[in-house]
Amino acid sequence: MSVHRNYVRSLYKRALYTSLDWYPNRLYWRPIALQIRAEFEANRGESSPVRVQHLLRETEDALEEYRHPLPYKYMTAPGGTKYERNKWFEDNMTM
Repeated sequence: MSVHRNYVRSLYKRALYTSLDWYPNRLYWRPIALQIRAEFEANRGESSPVRVQHLLRETEDALEEYRHPLPYKYMTAPGGTKYERNKWFEDNMTM
């Protein structure tokens, strides 16, 4: 059962990060995050292994369909605007 719990936790985190790609502003993202949480909580007590596998497969398919074509990159992450600016600054200051 622990394996399913970890897998569901990973799916939940992926769903939150995927929704954050679509709504980078936390003000608009928060209701979507609460909706995702409610969907996961609705099936929390499911004990049938067949039904659990079916739910996991449905969630994987939904995440694949919902994935953003250009995921959001944080400014300070590699590839982000601030990262590149600071990298350029650091490279030029060492010369």
